[in-house]
Amino acid sequence: MTTAFLGLGANLGRPQKQLRLALRALQKIPGAKLSAASPLYFSAPQKCPGGQPQYCNAAAALQTFLPPQRLHARLQKTERSLRRKFGGRKKRRNTARHLDIDYLFHGCARLLRGEVLTLPHPRVCERAFVLRPLADIAGNDFRKLRRPSRALRCARALRECKSGGLRRA
Repeated sequence: MTTAFLGLGANLGRPQKQLRLALRALQKIPGAKLSAASPLYFSAPQKCPGGQPQYCNAAAALQTFLPPQRLHARLQKTERSLRRKFGGRKKRRNTARHLDIDYLFHGCARLLRGEVLTLPHPRVCERAFVLRPLADIAGNDFRKLRRPSRALRCARALRECKSGGLRRA
């Protein structure tokens, strides 16, 4: 069994409620079991067009036997289903959204680079709104990420990352 780590975010509609519903929906993914969820955090939009409301963010861990591509397909299906429920459209990079589920890590899997999925997530170590909730469920030393170089990189990035106005909900 492998631990997959996810980042969740929303800033349109009722973001806190939407993230809680997303966490419940993650529990229903066939072949995966929700094993941990972080507290919710609020953060200012970063590198986004002006005038966006603040984001609500969280992290989740899933235990799974599924290979990364198959789990990713199920995550995307869950995200699309919930986005439709919230009235959201297909997301574009750095735009306001009703729900976003980012696949951050898949256990100790080596780098996976494809057209649809890249693991670890290429910008995970740049974002306090991802690293802080992830640290809540993986531990500040990120031991559960299993590869020492990745764990050290994330821990160092969390120490060096600007908070971006991050605060616990």
